Amino acid sequence: MLPLAIRLAALVPVLAGGGGALFGPAFLGEAGGPATSSQVRYLSGLLLGIGLLAWWCAAALPRRAGVFGVLCAIVTLGGLARLCGLAVDPLPPWPHLAALVMELGVVPALWFAAHRTAACGQSRSAQGS
Repeated sequence: MLPLAIRLAALVPVLAGGGGALFGPAFLGEAGGPATSSQVRYLSGLLLGIGLLAWWCAAALPRRAGVFGVLCAIVTLGGLARLCGLAVDPLPPWPHLAALVMELGVVPALWFAAHRTAACGQSRSAQGS
């Protein structure tokens, strides 16, 4: 079930990253000049890569747990940066708040579940030898 949960959660960055890469700031309902468009498309490409990497990790989670952990740390760090922005900027639209819940709630929960699963697997492996 955990790999399926990871794949479902990774739909968010795959779809959001793909949309931002293709449509730039217009995907967010915003206007932007060439610099803003370039930055949104670049960061959207990174987001798309995060989602695709999560899918890759889910396919062989026990072997790729280390990569998955780093990926989760990167996403959580991004969420912390977004959270800091709430202290200085007006409240963003609801999709951005939903992303914050994913970044600081869902992703750490998936990491914790993967970490526990890996630890249980290592414990069983050590008992069997």
